[in-house]
Amino acid sequence: QINDHFKAQLTAESKERERNAARLKTIAAFSELLDRYIKSKELSAPDAHRLSQERVQDTAEQFVVNLGQLISEHLAGTEFYDLGESYDESLKRVNYLKHVIEDQGGYRLFYLKGKPIQRETDLHIMYRLTWFNADVDINAEVNNGRGPVDFKASKGRKDATLIEFKLAKNTALEKNLQHQTRIYEKASDTRRTIKVILHFSRDERMRVEKILKNLGLEGSPDVVLIDAGMDTKASASKATHS
Repeated sequence: QINDHFKAQLTAESKERERNAARLKTIAAFSELLDRYIKSKELSAPDAHRLSQERVQDTAEQFVVNLGQLISEHLAGTEFYDLGESYDESLKRVNYLKHVIEDQGGYRLFYLKGKPIQRETDLHIMYRLTWFNADVDINAEVNNGRGPVDFKASKGRKDATLIEFKLAKNTALEKNLQHQTRIYEKASDTRRTIKVILHFSRDERMRVEKILKNLGLEGSPDVVLIDAGMDTKASASKATHS
């Protein structure tokens, strides 16, 4: 059934981006695939003894159920894959993710048992999903000799953009914003870096805004703040109905 579902979406002329889209749709239709994959890795991986069953179940819940919901409700069928410069394409996807999280209830995907995510890599997965039908080359954890950058989007050697994700609570946030991206840009032969910062409370946002002001980055189009706070969403909902 899985093979039939996958192959029915393809033809002999299907391109790689169409095959990738078919893979995602198949995973969304048969979400148990990822559940079984996670469990098999727990049993076979060398460091499996360090992974508790509870952690595996939490991962399955967050990325099998929630990502399946993101695909089916927010990404499937959308039309924002027009060709453009790597910077424009990268920023468009960041803003789309921001819209889903802030305006369409997507912030719930970042909570597990009422608590916000604690790893930047979880946000990376969400962002990577928005590229499933794109012609721009997108690579994660690119290391050009000065440390890995979260994502590098490119259309040839002369058109490349870096995308970095940070949690607002990151204690090294100011240092990273001030120095890290310059090093990455030099190593990757690009002058553009999009910096995405996810915050879960007003206090976190105020901290980020203060850092941006100190660094002269306030109002920069290259810096995108995403509000995933449950409290702020609840307050907005009450204000709307009052």
